[in-house]
Amino acid sequence: MVLIVFLLAYLIRRQLDATNRLSGDKLWRHWFRRANTVKAGHESGNGVGLTLILLPALGAGLGIFALGAIGWQIAGYPLEILVLVLLMGAPGWNTVLRAYSMSWRRGDMQAAWRNVEDRLPADERGAALSPDALHLSVARVFMVTVFQRFFLVAFWYVVGGIGLAVLARGMVALAEQWPRAAARPRFQRYAEILAWIPVRLLSVTFGIAGDLAGWLRESPDGAGRLRKNVADTLMISANGSLTRYALDPNRFSQMHPEEWADFGGRSLSAIRDLLNRSMLVWICALALLVIFGIV
Repeated sequence: MVLIVFLLAYLIRRQLDATNRLSGDKLWRHWFRRANTVKAGHESGNGVGLTLILLPALGAGLGIFALGAIGWQIAGYPLEILVLVLLMGAPGWNTVLRAYSMSWRRGDMQAAWRNVEDRLPADERGAALSPDALHLSVARVFMVTVFQRFFLVAFWYVVGGIGLAVLARGMVALAEQWPRAAARPRFQRYAEILAWIPVRLLSVTFGIAGDLAGWLRESPDGAGRLRKNVADTLMISANGSLTRYALDPNRFSQMHPEEWADFGGRSLSAIRDLLNRSMLVWICALALLVIFGIV
């Protein structure tokens, strides 16, 4: 049932994202409001934040376990689907990327920047980014967002059940939305630890779902690969797996200057296609694990 539950939740979530509905980020922000007040000098403490994600993680995990223990396991499946739908999803990105691509096609880079400003890292929102740097930043944020809200949740759900899925997604929420910025870097480190295996698995999947020869050529090897963070791992792997310089705007402008106006939209479309194919590979792999009785 793991495959069926995840597949149903994924399909429902994709439909909700298409209509920009039901943002899980809003639920996390509302939940974290319980920690708005803190004693002076304890702004960087992480105990309260960890408690606020451990509680729902334990509640979800123990609740599903209890239902199975009393013979009501079938009642837990709709609950797992609901929780997964809430954990996954990146609503709003479709609208943002569509407006960004249209602005890029018109050559209005100021409008393109305004469309994605709120999605960029805080240190880049006020920066005068070149078109190349802006696009790479947008691509980086988009891929990390999709990874954290789909692939990370999927990995830990399959490996450890709904409780670990809540924990992993909750750690990402802490790193992004915890009310006290001083504690966020520590939560970010924890989130990177939880993402270490799944992001490298997705990196390999990029090679399978895209240009394997390019992936082998571009991806770092040895110890260098082990030290990369989530964003760098995704960017390097995607750059090698995509063809026609989809993540190399400088090279694209040299090779195809007459098509530069279409680069923004084509690049993002290629990235989305790669992510969609990679999720299909994961679903097929999960189906094989179920068939062989591993999951």
